[in-house]
Amino acid sequence: MSRLDVRGIIFDIKRFAIHDGPGIRTTVFCKGCPLNCAWCHNPESIRPDPEISLMPDRCIGCGHCFKICQQHAHRMNGDKRVYDRDRCVVCGDCAEKCYAEAIEIVGRQVTVAEVIQEVEADRPFYETSRGGMTLSGGEPTQQFDFTHALLAEAKLRRLHTCLDTSGLTSWDRLDQLLPLVDIFLYDLKDTDAQRHKRFTGVDNDLILENLRRLNDAGAEIILRCPMIPGINIDDQHLTRIADVVRSHPRISEVNLLPYHRLGMSKSDRMGYDRPKLTEQTPAGQEVEEWLTRLRDLGVTTARRS
Repeated sequence: MSRLDVRGIIFDIKRFAIHDGPGIRTTVFCKGCPLNCAWCHNPESIRPDPEISLMPDRCIGCGHCFKICQQHAHRMNGDKRVYDRDRCVVCGDCAEKCYAEAIEIVGRQVTVAEVIQEVEADRPFYETSRGGMTLSGGEPTQQFDFTHALLAEAKLRRLHTCLDTSGLTSWDRLDQLLPLVDIFLYDLKDTDAQRHKRFTGVDNDLILENLRRLNDAGAEIILRCPMIPGINIDDQHLTRIADVVRSHPRISEVNLLPYHRLGMSKSDRMGYDRPKLTEQTPAGQEVEEWLTRLRDLGVTTARRS
């Protein structure tokens, strides 16, 4: 099979991205993630397969989905509209025929050729801004063959590449991707192992080990740290972030990612029963205080992302 024919499942391609690596970038979002972060802002990325997103507030009550669904997943129960996900086979007929666009399929199968064609469309912007392609998710290494083929094709075309990864994967996979990635955007969810396991489902041992290995292998790394009120915002966490940076000289920059609540509405649309965090997005002044603290600890490259 040609590299261009390798297939993967993505849920979005975001053009003109400016927070996913240097310059103007096109970010490709892969489905599938081994983590289950309580604060996830892309919950539609967790499951590997295409899914149905339903936005009831857009529904105009035309009843067309009731007629077209062969599985009777869409129906009325008295005066209440019901969507039964257990019956649904995600054929997509309802989404295709929904006049109000209240039903969407999240996730589509694509080839490397299809993705690279869209990425190449913005080459002039990459050249003037020193941007390129970023592969994100989810966790791109979950679809290793697709990720490897797409990054290899991008490098063949002399495109700058970033890989946004949680680090929760085998070292063998990261090692194979190492020559194809210009910058690793490495997500360190928490520096406390027990807290990491409680709020993501796994501890951070493998994540920290892979970070060390990437550093020792000479990779360029941008460390990205989500800051979640009520969970990991404390001075100990900031101090440990600084310790990680000092012990990994290949970390060129630290990005702090303040929590936002956009993932909650996405979870509702996808039918996920996920924890509801009540915390608000941190104010700008609070974020500046974190950055000041990190700079006091010697992390001069810290910034908000």
